[in-house]
Amino acid sequence: MPAAAARRPREPEAPRSRRGPGPKTRARAQPSLEHRILLTATLCLLAFGAVMVYSSSSATTVLQGQGNGSGYLLKFLAYGAIGLVLMRVLARDGVAKVQSIVGPLLIVSFALVLAVHVPHVGVAVNGARRWIGPGALQFQPSELLKLALVLYGATLLSGRSAHAGARPKGRSQRAWGELTRPLLVVAGGACLLVATEPDLGTAMVIAFTVAVLLVAAGVPQRNLVIITCTALGLIFLYILARPYARARLTSFLDPWAHPSGSGFQAVQGQIAIGSGGLFGVGPGASVQKIFYLPEAPTDFILAVIAEELGVLGVCALLSLYGLIAYAGLRTAKKARSLHSALIAVGTTSLILSQAILNAFAVLGLAPLTGVPLPFVSYGSSSLIVMLAAMGLLLNVAAGGTAHIQAVAPSRRSQRPGGPGDVREREPPRWSRDGSAEEDRDSRRRDGRARGAGSRGGRRAAG
Repeated sequence: MPAAAARRPREPEAPRSRRGPGPKTRARAQPSLEHRILLTATLCLLAFGAVMVYSSSSATTVLQGQGNGSGYLLKFLAYGAIGLVLMRVLARDGVAKVQSIVGPLLIVSFALVLAVHVPHVGVAVNGARRWIGPGALQFQPSELLKLALVLYGATLLSGRSAHAGARPKGRSQRAWGELTRPLLVVAGGACLLVATEPDLGTAMVIAFTVAVLLVAAGVPQRNLVIITCTALGLIFLYILARPYARARLTSFLDPWAHPSGSGFQAVQGQIAIGSGGLFGVGPGASVQKIFYLPEAPTDFILAVIAEELGVLGVCALLSLYGLIAYAGLRTAKKARSLHSALIAVGTTSLILSQAILNAFAVLGLAPLTGVPLPFVSYGSSSLIVMLAAMGLLLNVAAGGTAHIQAVAPSRRSQRPGGPGDVREREPPRWSRDGSAEEDRDSRRRDGRARGAGSRGGRRAAG
């Protein structure tokens, strides 16, 4: 019998390809709904931008004898390819990777913005000194500074909010003021440096993004009102002190009073929008883009879209940004940690604030700021940085997180179990901190508690 059993052929194993995928494989193969919406909207905006950059620049470059009209398109595709590679890398494990370089990235960004103001280092274009670097390799450091501030703000607020939320109610206002002061000082210095380039639009985007981060972190309303009033007062003083800003504000209030001067760009944009009507004059048939509308491929590309594709084209474009807003906020709500949630909120507000400010300026609802339309306008720095920010948002949507250690309070610790002890109560939002290890431990504890609780509940009822 043993010999016969040894000679008996074994049943062939099922091939590996026929076996059903395990739970981990299925989880990786099926990204979340928010992840798919974000990726689809971004790719649609990039495709839309490539078409409109070519349409808005080809006729002018041909008439100026600068080639066959595809120069802007080829550069847009090249910068977009670099941005897509960076987005892919950050979408895999970006939140954990960038956590170790937040400080150096912020320092380098400030150093580059300062270098812009140095003579013979910064490059001046149309009266503004915003770029650095030679020729086609010119880079706008303020774009990198915006993303660095989002990462710095998310790290700072997530590391300290637990202690501020655990303070007694009588001291919570003062605690939040102490904990947000570093972020306000850094963001205020960044806005001041960027506004003196001059680039008031980027400074406004930074201010709005930081404000959204403070709201998402749970800063009390009283502190937010004080910060907002102070910021508005500083903006008003800046407008009064800078003739450039006063001219932009005057042309915004009545652009037709200076149709050939400070209001020329706004007037030409309104003419382009009015010429498009509901359905537009047709792709490539815009007239305003030919020597009438300044900066057609960059700041005023939305006016070309309105003229060629009409109101329906503009609404379709804005709906894609609406999808990013919806998926980005849902990603923040479902994030695994406060740090990841703040990164999702910060990157979403960074993209949306820039899109809203550009649309309002083109439509005549806000002063001209020179802010490009994300993923659509031509611009190397903006396109690469916006795709990098989208990569971080995709990583959060896929469940990415990083280990964030809470920062101890500035005053000496209270006795264990006292009112100042951070173990007394949980943080006000996202009851877990940024630690991935503690997040996994809490899920295990929750799973055991649910099983015990259900059985214990039946015994108590009986």
